[in-house]
Amino acid sequence: MRTVQELFSLRGRTAIVTGGSRGLGLQMAEALGEQGARVLVAARKRGELDAAVAHLAARGIEAVGVAVDLADETAVAPFVDDALARLGRIDVLVNNAGATWGAPAEDYPLDAWDKVMNLNVRSVFLLAQAVGKRAMIPARAGRIVNVASIAGLAGNPPGTMQTIAYNTSKAAVINFTRALAGEWGRYGITVNAIAPGFFPSKMTQGLLDAVGADRLAQGAPLGRLGDDEDLKGAVALFASDAGKHITGQVLAVDGGVSAV
Repeated sequence: MRTVQELFSLRGRTAIVTGGSRGLGLQMAEALGEQGARVLVAARKRGELDAAVAHLAARGIEAVGVAVDLADETAVAPFVDDALARLGRIDVLVNNAGATWGAPAEDYPLDAWDKVMNLNVRSVFLLAQAVGKRAMIPARAGRIVNVASIAGLAGNPPGTMQTIAYNTSKAAVINFTRALAGEWGRYGITVNAIAPGFFPSKMTQGLLDAVGADRLAQGAPLGRLGDDEDLKGAVALFASDAGKHITGQVLAVDGGVSAV
């Protein structure tokens, strides 16, 4: 029987983290690397990727950065080919890349709706499908972790966000997670989702400026926003053998916001 430390170990395994060059993606890449995984971080901007790889290397993590725009469906298959060539196998896929756009629902631009839905939902499906067919289904093993949001669990409090496409997309990610878990369990693949609450990041900076960090923190039972460590345990659980009997689940990491 393995110890808890052994169950959480990712030594000898490989992981892809999309949107992994900064913020929550980089935090999760750190967690997987700290548990022993070789990590491939993907993002659009080469400069941010180079900085992320240097940051991970300074922490003793073996990492590589690949520049790719996953909103472009033609980029998905070559990206998976490249990842397999670099890693040899894909044990863990963290679908974190995402976008948001704020506008009143009655005036929401169609091109903004399409941009958010294409990256937050369509690209998640396409990448999971490609990684499943090329790597995880043949191996009869794999861990997929989709990053949703508590915005996919409810509407927005009045006076905060006007992000109907983002909320809709993250609700879709949640049920995509459940549906895929139901289909791919027979291959030994687990599919789970993390639903972060409010974390300081480039994506949430506008909201923090408009509403204020203190007001947002007051809405959480724990009275605080997420920090640079708060997603690490969740992604390590879902990515490792410690979570091998967990699939189709959504874990809110939000200081209790979604519980009240």
